[in-house]
Amino acid sequence: MRYNEKELQALSRQPAEMAAELGMRGPKKGSVVKRRLVKLVVNFLFYFRTDEAEPIGALLLEHCRVIHEEPSGFSIIMSSCGEASFSTEMRSRR
Repeated sequence: MRYNEKELQALSRQPAEMAAELGMRGPKKGSVVKRRLVKLVVNFLFYFRTDEAEPIGALLLEHCRVIHEEPSGFSIIMSSCGEASFSTEMRSRR
């Protein structure tokens, strides 16, 4: 399925099913943890810089696995693009 940038930006403005501020680590080894606002809208996980309204990225949550990590983190493993890791210190913004 293909989406263009305008469609994704419009979808990111929809009410979130869940939202939280997380420490997010990217798929590359040695990536630094960065604070991001994360919003779940339908089956997309949008992530934003905490001070910006436009998303800086999105993960399509299809064909992926979620693995619980200690003490309070999780990883999302995508079959198409490697691994995206998230550490949680959740402050819910529902």
